[in-house]
Amino acid sequence: MKIEFWSDIICPYCGLMDHRLRAAVRRHGAEVRVVHRSFQLHPDLPRTGVTQRELIKLAGAPASTVDQVLRPIERAADAEGLSPYQAVDRTLGPTDHAHELLAYATDQGRGDEIWAAMFRAHFGAARRLWTLAEVLDFAAEVGLADAGPALRDRRYRDRVEADQLAAQRLGARGAPFVVIDDRYAVPGAITTDELLAVLDQARRPARLPIIAAGGDACGPGGYC
Repeated sequence: MKIEFWSDIICPYCGLMDHRLRAAVRRHGAEVRVVHRSFQLHPDLPRTGVTQRELIKLAGAPASTVDQVLRPIERAADAEGLSPYQAVDRTLGPTDHAHELLAYATDQGRGDEIWAAMFRAHFGAARRLWTLAEVLDFAAEVGLADAGPALRDRRYRDRVEADQLAAQRLGARGAPFVVIDDRYAVPGAITTDELLAVLDQARRPARLPIIAAGGDACGPGGYC
């Protein structure tokens, strides 16, 4: 079974969905290959970053979004063993360099590991990963110091952009977005139990593509 998972490291639903997907795969027991793909939510943000509350204002969303949407994400993450998980007290910025490092890590056979490490760094420690220097520092910390030339030359920029275009052609309007065996699409974050149900369904023969019920997601130009 192949699971393609489009996400952005600044998307709080994506970090939670990554955790749930890993749990669902462990519980499912079948042979599963997870392919991480890039979906940039805010490529036009400044390299200096903006706070989450500033982004909410820029998106025209109400200030109550913090308590009504983002704090519940933090509580859900805590209940599922992701703590700390900072969906509010953080900055957000463009993630093109970060995604290019993730593509490089995938070519080194460490993609799954580095995606998890980057989610932990951002949501666990509010890590900024918007500039090339910040991403190179992170790369060195996770044993990918050799990524420097590839990132400076932007060798992976086209691959990152192709990932996003592929998701949009499949109907994605935000992240997270999951496709299972090219037959089941799951837009947005759903629970671990719901993911397990989709994985079970995907093992059965299907004559027609089925779109699974979706959950919450972050969209380009949105509040998260």
